[in-house]
Amino acid sequence: MPQPRTDADRDRTATDSSRPAPRTWLVLLAACAGQFLVVLDVSVVNVALPSMRADLGLSAVGLQWVLNAYSIAFAGFMLLGGRAADLFGRKRMFLVGLGLFTAASMAGGLAGEGWQLLAARAVQGLGAAVLAPATLTIVTGTVPPGPARTRAIATWSAVGAGGGAAGGLVGGVLTDLLSWRWVLLINVPVGVLVLAGAVVWIHESRTEGGRRLDLPGAVLVTGGLAAVAYGIVQTEEAGWEAPATLLPLLGGVALLAAFVAVEARAKAPLMPLRVFRSGAVTSANVSMVVNGSASFAMWFFMTVYAQNVLGYTPLEAGLALVPSSISVIVGSKLAPRLMVTTGARNLAVLGTLIAATGFGWQSLMDAHGSYVTTILGPGVLMMAGMGLSITPLASLATSGAAPGDAGLVSGLVNTSRTMGGALGLAVLSTVAASRTAGGTGPEALTAGYALAFRTGAGILLGGAVLMLLWLPRRAEP
Repeated sequence: MPQPRTDADRDRTATDSSRPAPRTWLVLLAACAGQFLVVLDVSVVNVALPSMRADLGLSAVGLQWVLNAYSIAFAGFMLLGGRAADLFGRKRMFLVGLGLFTAASMAGGLAGEGWQLLAARAVQGLGAAVLAPATLTIVTGTVPPGPARTRAIATWSAVGAGGGAAGGLVGGVLTDLLSWRWVLLINVPVGVLVLAGAVVWIHESRTEGGRRLDLPGAVLVTGGLAAVAYGIVQTEEAGWEAPATLLPLLGGVALLAAFVAVEARAKAPLMPLRVFRSGAVTSANVSMVVNGSASFAMWFFMTVYAQNVLGYTPLEAGLALVPSSISVIVGSKLAPRLMVTTGARNLAVLGTLIAATGFGWQSLMDAHGSYVTTILGPGVLMMAGMGLSITPLASLATSGAAPGDAGLVSGLVNTSRTMGGALGLAVLSTVAASRTAGGTGPEALTAGYALAFRTGAGILLGGAVLMLLWLPRRAEP
C-alpha cells in the first residue's frame, strides 16, 4: 500500500528544480500575506491617531498606548510563538495566530470605549506574535536551500518591509475616505481570505519528537521582553531616569537573566542556547536590532513631519511616502541577485551605508522644505538601503539554524526587528523631544526631527562597522 508523501518528500522533489513549483508559490503567497498584515499593523494606525482620539476621547497617554499595546505584546510573545510553531505545527500556529489577529481586528474596529481599543490592540499583538514566526518558517521549510530559497526569503522580506512602508498610505486612505475604524476592520476580510488559502495550500510540519513546552522559560522570557518593551516606551513620557522607566527595565533585565540560567539547565529549553553558537544567527540578529531601530522610527518621523510641519492631510502624507514604499520592495527583490556577486555580508553593509546616507540627507530638512528634497529623495535612499540589507540578514540568520530550531530562529529574527524598532523609536523620540524643549511650532518640531535623523544616521554607520567585522562572509550550510 503506498505511503502518503511527507514534507521531506516534497522538499526532495522540489530540489529537482531551481524554481519552486506553482503550488509552492501559493504557500508563499499565504505566508507572505500573513507577514504583511502583522507588519502593516505596526504603522497603519499612525495617521489615524488624531481621529481615534477625537472619537473615543483618549488622553495623550492613552493615544500612545494604541501603538504600545500592540508592539509590547508582539515583541513579548514572539519567541514563545516561534517555539510553539516548531512543537505544535507551523500550519496550526499560523492558523491560530491569524484567527486571533483577525478577531481582535474586528473587536478594535468596533470598539466604543478607549479601553476596548487598547485591549483589542494587545490581543492583536499576541496573535501577531504567534503568526509572524510561522510565516518565515513556512517559507524556509517549503523551499529547499539554494537560489530558490534566497528568492523566497527576499519576497518575504519585501512583503514585510512593504507592510511597514504601506502603513501610512493605507491608513491615510481609509481614514480620509471612510473612518479610522476601517484601519482595523480592513484586516477582517483579508484575514478570512488568507485563512481559507492557508487551510488549502499549506501542509503541516513540525519538529520530530515530543510536544513539551518549556513553561518556566516561556513565562520568564515573555515577562522579561514585555517588561523591557514597557520600560522603553515609558521613556518618551517619563524620561530615562524616572522610576516608571527604570523599574520595568531593570526588572525585565533580571527576568531575562533568570531565563538564560533556566535555559542552561532545562532538558527541553524554549530557546536552546546552542543556537547562539552560530555566528551567523547571533551577528545577524544583532544587526537586525540595529537596522530595525532606525527603519521603524523613519516611518513615524516622516509621517508626523509631513502632517505637523508641512501641513499634509493623512491621505497626502500616505501618498507622499509611496515612492519610499516602492523603493524598499525593489531593494528587497534586487538583493538575491546582488548577493551572488557581493556576498550576503557585503550587501548588508552596503545597504546599511545607503540607508545612513538617506538619514543624513533627511537631517537637513527645514520647516518649508520641498517635497523632492525633504521627503522623496531621502526617503527613497533610506528605504532602498533597508531593502537591500533585510534579505541578506534574514538569510544569514536562518542559514545557521538547525531544522528543529527553524521556528525559534524565525521568531528570534522577528523579535530582533520589533524590539529594535521599539527601542529606536523610544530613543529617537526622546532625542527629538530634547531639542524641541516643548515647542510646538514648525521650526521647533523640524529641529527635533532633524536631530533624530542625524542620530539615526550615526546608529546605522556604527551598525555597518559592526556588520563588516562580525557577520560571516558566507551563509552557513
